[in-house]
Amino acid sequence: MVTEPRWDDTPPSEEKYERTFSFPGELRNVTGARLAAEEYLRALAREAPPGAHEYWDDILLVVTELAANAIQYAPGPFDLRMRRTFDGVHVTMRDTSTTKPEPRPFHPRTGGGGIGWHLVHTLCTQVSVVVHERGKDIHAFLPW
Repeated sequence: MVTEPRWDDTPPSEEKYERTFSFPGELRNVTGARLAAEEYLRALAREAPPGAHEYWDDILLVVTELAANAIQYAPGPFDLRMRRTFDGVHVTMRDTSTTKPEPRPFHPRTGGGGIGWHLVHTLCTQVSVVVHERGKDIHAFLPW
């Protein structure tokens, strides 16, 4: 049985659909990661606009939360990788801690955080953590 290809087999330009950003691990790098993600999404939207406006905001929020956690819980540099998938955006945050994130109780009246990891899981279609000898990679898949 002969079938026709469902899409062009030519790979998309890596510059358009995949980017990696590296940060030294300073507090200001949380903003830097968010701005880098916004730059990536702006370039991506020129070729493939998001299916809903909130997808843009969700991706930026997840990147911000992951970067803030990298600064707070993992000493040293971190990398942000963003890649277009067939149905969304794959965000990978690599940091230097080998400790997997754990949900913490969230108490809005007393502060102290605890909501970020819950937000990441709520906004993403899939989240996984891969620990390796030099730290961990957090993979988050979001719709686009």
